[in-house]
Amino acid sequence: MRRADFSTIIPSLAPRAEDIALDRLLSPTRHYRHPEDVLRDDTLERSEKRAILSSWASDACAVESMPALRQPPGAESPIPFDVIMDALRRLDRGDIGADDAVCGSADHHHRLHA
Repeated sequence: MRRADFSTIIPSLAPRAEDIALDRLLSPTRHYRHPEDVLRDDTLERSEKRAILSSWASDACAVESMPALRQPPGAESPIPFDVIMDALRRLDRGDIGADDAVCGSADHHHRLHA
């Protein structure tokens, strides 16, 4: 597969969008390290949060022949599928708030700055 083909599959290889809001959707791991970071971002609409989390869930279930897709590009480690699905369930229930802490560790809640 050519690098140009990867750019649509692996966001970290795609060029950075000039519009920060668009870049957050196209390349979320440039801006977020963990699903909690996505849930807490008040600048994102519910549908945008769902799109980001859903793409991470898809990446977590990617085929074995493409291991790069099992870990969101730019993430320090694979984000467990269960953690992503929990974030999606909480988003659907409206069960998100500024004081929520699922992982219990501040390390999981660092937001990347573009």
